[in-house]
Amino acid sequence: MLTKADDYPIHQTPEPIAYSGSHRNFYDRYFFNGYLPDGSLFFAAALGVYPHLNVIDASFCIVHDGIQHNLHASRLLAMERLDTRVGPIEVEVIEPLQVLRLLVDSAAHGIKADLRFNARVAALEEPRFTRRTGSMMSMDSTRMTQNGTYQGWLELDGKRFDAAQMLGTRDRSWGIRAVGLGDPQTNPYAGANQFYWLWAPFNFDDCATFYHLNDDAHGKPWNTSGAIAELGGEAQVMSQVRSELTFTPGTRHAATARIEMTDDADNVSTLEFRPQWHFYMKGLGYGHPEWGHGLYHGELEVGFDQFALADMAPGDPGNLHIQAFGTSTLTDAQGTRTGTGVLEQLIIGPHEPSGFKETLDLA
Repeated sequence: MLTKADDYPIHQTPEPIAYSGSHRNFYDRYFFNGYLPDGSLFFAAALGVYPHLNVIDASFCIVHDGIQHNLHASRLLAMERLDTRVGPIEVEVIEPLQVLRLLVDSAAHGIKADLRFNARVAALEEPRFTRRTGSMMSMDSTRMTQNGTYQGWLELDGKRFDAAQMLGTRDRSWGIRAVGLGDPQTNPYAGANQFYWLWAPFNFDDCATFYHLNDDAHGKPWNTSGAIAELGGEAQVMSQVRSELTFTPGTRHAATARIEMTDDADNVSTLEFRPQWHFYMKGLGYGHPEWGHGLYHGELEVGFDQFALADMAPGDPGNLHIQAFGTSTLTDAQGTRTGTGVLEQLIIGPHEPSGFKETLDLA
């Protein structure tokens, strides 16, 4: 089947673009976040394409005055992967790897936006994420991340906010991971449910920093990387990275985080992060009981929910996946400066360095 994308010289196989290999869990996804430096206003957005499920879905969230507002949308893909509009939410690529536009228009839910992402640094390709469960490929994906500024505005319940002072991060990922309904046949090699994930993209006046970590239950990294990029430049990937977290009692969420990154010349850069509040990733569909990624909702469906951040029980499994907004202090050979960003966290199951021994035991 031919689609609009077939008129572009982007084919990787003899097949039309509509066909994405043989794995039903193939996905292709956009993510954005943006925030004022003082944390008083925050947004996040995501749009995912699932060719084998013939579904495209999107979410847009705003956090303001302690309330998280979540707009969800899903529709049939109809094979056209270049039609990146899902009901009231749309992503446009203005200049690849540099400028993107995010449009939202849902008067019924009091959320509108016209936001333009402008890159501060070059996009960074992370190490490929590959994970097997026995003989089954459970994750095989590529991701790029990029920090930037915003132009435009967003509107909540009739109040318009200027985005000119907002910073943030976007990512693009594609490949294989769990989407849609789960497999009804249990994998005999699946073992205990375990996943340890940290992602820390920070913005400073003169640079951007990046760090991520996937650990196994024993604390051995199976995917990790760190990088520092000067404004307008390419990222310098570090040769060694490590992190230490302290946890808020009664949670699996960090009270503090320390990240050390060492370059090829043995110069050490240290990041000290302190969270201020949490954005809950279920607003973007991660672990959402109704709006999970790739779930079928018919030809077009739009939904909305909201909650007070103070009411979120930290031990609830649906609340484990967060982005903690806060301040970060960078210390390196050039001195010390303070920036802002998020520390994304999803910690499920055992993790020896953290002291977690069961699926959901708390600090």
